[in-house]
Amino acid sequence: MPSFLTARTTTVLSASLLLALGATACTGTKGEDENKDNGGREKSSSAAALPASLTSQKLDWQPCPAPSAAQGGEGKAPGKLPDGTAWECATLKAPLDYAKPTGDTIDLAMIRATAQAKGQGKGREGAKRLGSLVFNFGGPGASGVAMLPGYDAAQPLRSRYDLVSFDPRGVGNSAAVKCLSDKETDEQRAQNLDLAGTAEQNKKNAAACAKNSGKVLSHVDTESAARDMDLMREVLGDAKLNYFGISYGTELGGVYAHLFPKKVGRTVLDAVVDPTQDPVQESLGQAKGFQRALDNYLADCAKKGGDCPYRSAEEGRRRIAELLARTGKQPLPTEGGRKVTQEQAVVGIASALYSKEAWPVLTAALSAAEQGSGDGLMLLADILSGRDDKGRYSNMQVANAAINCADTRQRSTPEEVQARMPEFRKASPVFGEMTAKGLLGCTGWPVTGKSDTPEVSAPGAAPIVVIGNAGDPATPVEGARKMADKLGKGVGVLLTVEGEGHGTYGTNQCATKAVNGHLLDGQVPANGTVCS
Repeated sequence: MPSFLTARTTTVLSASLLLALGATACTGTKGEDENKDNGGREKSSSAAALPASLTSQKLDWQPCPAPSAAQGGEGKAPGKLPDGTAWECATLKAPLDYAKPTGDTIDLAMIRATAQAKGQGKGREGAKRLGSLVFNFGGPGASGVAMLPGYDAAQPLRSRYDLVSFDPRGVGNSAAVKCLSDKETDEQRAQNLDLAGTAEQNKKNAAACAKNSGKVLSHVDTESAARDMDLMREVLGDAKLNYFGISYGTELGGVYAHLFPKKVGRTVLDAVVDPTQDPVQESLGQAKGFQRALDNYLADCAKKGGDCPYRSAEEGRRRIAELLARTGKQPLPTEGGRKVTQEQAVVGIASALYSKEAWPVLTAALSAAEQGSGDGLMLLADILSGRDDKGRYSNMQVANAAINCADTRQRSTPEEVQARMPEFRKASPVFGEMTAKGLLGCTGWPVTGKSDTPEVSAPGAAPIVVIGNAGDPATPVEGARKMADKLGKGVGVLLTVEGEGHGTYGTNQCATKAVNGHLLDGQVPANGTVCS
């Protein structure tokens, strides 16, 4: 797995982090081919018409079991919704290789909560059902089956939609990528490695992934996942895909819109990945974004006083640098016996910056670290790394590596990363070195990536609402502007929020109202809308 979360490595952490810490039907037309762009050129040579055995399959919806360890489950099945509706799960069969649609298939895990409205029609009055609304929570590597039941912000959308999500191919219970054992992953995280050591470690990881998951590694790319969503749309009985993508899910949504512009329904992209940046630019942007979020946190912490261990933002930056220097030489102990290395300390700090609501937890963790305890930072790092309190890892991180490496051609050497290190350290004294190391994430990977930037142009598609947050550490707001532009005139509709955190829906009232208006009533906000 990469040594640090790449620019696309994000999920709805503002929700999952707080949960973990306890803090405050229309029939689709079959066989329609959208594999050509406006000039008649093939968009992709990897797709062929799907057989009726796939497009006409019937989903067998059953009560959901507890999410698996690979999905990041905690051993409990999702409870019923307040109106008594049960969460239902099913399995969708999809081609392993879309170039060979009658060949091997894989099973994709799905989840839904049916709409409160049952009929078809227009207008919110009378509670008419609009179809399904499909969610992707990002990562890449986040299990939609595990995350959707906890995403309470989406419940108002059940007034007109079946809420649907899935584990993308390679993730959770969908032909999951498997690499190292939990014990091996713990041992790996306990190391402080230089660039050469990181590259060698990643080669060993890649070899383990090839040994345990070689069959699927060539087929977990974003384009294949987008084609899965179109198959899903057809099997669900929807003429168009209504979609809500968060973080990496925005890239997935953009790729879908490019491949199937005529099938784009009401769509929202929140916490948007910049589709114009190559991996180096992405990583630099993320380093700057996390540093900006940390600076905002430190200013807020010092202003509030109280339990804050720093009297000023400047003092906070200095003392965090000193703390990281110490952990680079002598890792912090924890009550469980594990050690917080410099790398894990940085990951822990980053984890809490995804949501402003987690800032008090970061304050407590940093205060404890100043006193010699690594427990708080280790807990935060474990959440971002997908490790539960039993020592089990979800496959989020290894799926992330597999999808990123299937998508991008970029393969950096330690020498190339070292040459760029001054640029990264200038971008962020705290996160620069770690994000630079992330460029080695595909070292030794057995699959050649497809490109370095996704194609998201979607002329002729319905309007897509694109939302960026000014204080987003993982997907800086500039990415939303670039995505709206690349989707095309009349397609990308930009909405920006002057706030903190990764994602806006359910946390910013103005953005939430705009999203609900679009998804429920078809009201497209004015392009360039700004929410305070």
